[in-house]
Amino acid sequence: MKVLLDTHAFLWLMADDARLSSKARAAFLDEKNEIFLSIVSVWEMAIKSGLKKLKLPLPVADYVSTRAEMHNITLLNISLDHLATVETLPLHHKDPFDRLIISQSISDKFTILSDDEDFDAYGVKRLW
Repeated sequence: MKVLLDTHAFLWLMADDARLSSKARAAFLDEKNEIFLSIVSVWEMAIKSGLKKLKLPLPVADYVSTRAEMHNITLLNISLDHLATVETLPLHHKDPFDRLIISQSISDKFTILSDDEDFDAYGVKRLW
């Protein structure tokens, strides 16, 4: 299964946060799954870090690159197809970062690892 991590899912997985569901943890640890993190999540983390709303032990780029390598997470770039899909999405969810993650899931047939139930309005496959 191709799994796209929502931003909070990535952060919680890296911190082994108690808010993670057992299904989310199992999907992340299952070596048969391909795990992806969108560049839009890295962008979101960088903004929040710059605003002092997110504290990480390293600068965002260093934190993400070391964790991605350590956990075999592939960084997913933003394509024109992803942006074209964003344009067609109904406005169920107003967060632009989440809308792009939803778009990437639709375009590339990913399962999204997220606790955000608002994603379900888009008919994406969400695991939590």
